[in-house]
Order: sequence, then C-alpha cells, then structure tokens
Amino acid sequence: MKLYDSVITATKEQLGPLKPKIWAYEERSAWPDAGVSELVLQRDAAYELGGGGWPAVNFTCVTTDGGLIGQNQVLLYGPDLRELKKDAPYARIALLQTAGLGEEDEEAYKAIRDMEFVKYHVFPKGYMFRISSGDYREQVRVSKNALKKGISFQNVGFDFIRQYLKNPNVLRVQLIFVTDPKAPYAMFQDSAKKSADITRTLTHILDGMPTDCSSCSLKPVCDEVEGMRELHFGRKKQ
Repeated sequence: MKLYDSVITATKEQLGPLKPKIWAYEERSAWPDAGVSELVLQRDAAYELGGGGWPAVNFTCVTTDGGLIGQNQVLLYGPDLRELKKDAPYARIALLQTAGLGEEDEEAYKAIRDMEFVKYHVFPKGYMFRISSGDYREQVRVSKNALKKGISFQNVGFDFIRQYLKNPNVLRVQLIFVTDPKAPYAMFQDSAKKSADITRTLTHILDGMPTDCSSCSLKPVCDEVEGMRELHFGRKKQ
C-alpha cells in the first residue's frame, strides 16, 4: 500500500525545518479517556486550538512501509498544552503502518476507512475536539481543569495511539501535533485534501467508473499517486 506514501514524504519534508519533541509510546502514561464525548463549555476552557481564526488541520495516511513510520511515538512541533496561554494554530496528523489490507479492493477500502474512523472514538478527558471532514478541520477546546491535572500532547497522543492500536490492521502509529505558528498549515491543508482525494478515488475504482480516464475528475490523482493506475486497471480486468 503505497497510495499515501507521497503525502507522508511531503509532510515530513514540510516539517523538516522545524525541531520536534519526541516521545516513545508508553500505554501506562496515556491520558485518561472518558469513553464518550465530553462537553467543555467556553467558560471552562483555557483556550482553543484552531480557534480565533487560526488554522486547524487533521488528516490520516496509511502505509505498509515501516521506514516511513518508525516506532510508536508522538511528535510535537511547537508549544505544548501547558505552554500555550491563548488560542493557537493546530494540526494533528496520524501516520499509520499496516501489514496489508487484503487482496480485494473492497477489503482495502473498508480497512482504510475503519482506521480513519478511530479518531471518532478517542475522548481524552478535558480535551474536546470537533472534526469537520468537509474542510479537514479539527478544532480543540482544552479545559482549565485538565491543564491543572497535567494534560499534555504527550499523554493525549498516547491515548490516540492506544485507541489506534486496538484496530488489528494497525501495527505502528506516528502521531504528529503541530502548534508552531511558523508551520506550513496551508501545505498541510493541501495534503489533507490529497489524502481525502486518494480515498475518494478508491470508491470510484470500487464502483467501476468511470471507464474513460480522460472524463474522470480524479484523473490528476491517479496520474500522481504511485500504484493508483495499477489498482484501477487491475480492477477493470477482473
């Protein structure tokens, strides 16, 4: 599965000039998960990540290349939660390694969607986030009480990794948080769109349409993404 590899590589290159804090995953240090969505009222919030007009980007990429993922770990580019005093820009990027996604296209698509949907089942206490899939935004409201109890991107990231690893298809997770105002959020937004387009292209393949590439609005994706054309035409031959 190399479909998303170019997006992963581009994201790492975009982050290259910035210096991250890195934490190896430890399940016992994960932030407590509420199990259900918690409401953090504005009066109880210290600030919002992606609030006040700041960027707020989220996307997920899947690969079978362990070299692109490394070990289970959390990377933070920018100030940590306890260092922030007001609304700030934000990105959360999940890079997932899988051993394989089955021999059939339907299996691969379902597996990818199941891995992506894990984010809708992560509920760190005092860390309320709202996801807008249409514009790839993830805006977070952090409670004052959670900050007093020591919430950080390290232990929130560990909670995300813990939930991702419950999916049998996920072998390793690199969870990236970005709050540095100098980070290229517009590029992250483009990467989020490209990742979504790749997944959307898979649905066209599964639907068996269109048969004429020149008439397909997603042709630029197939032209650019390694393995997409082979997957498409392999499907047509069946």
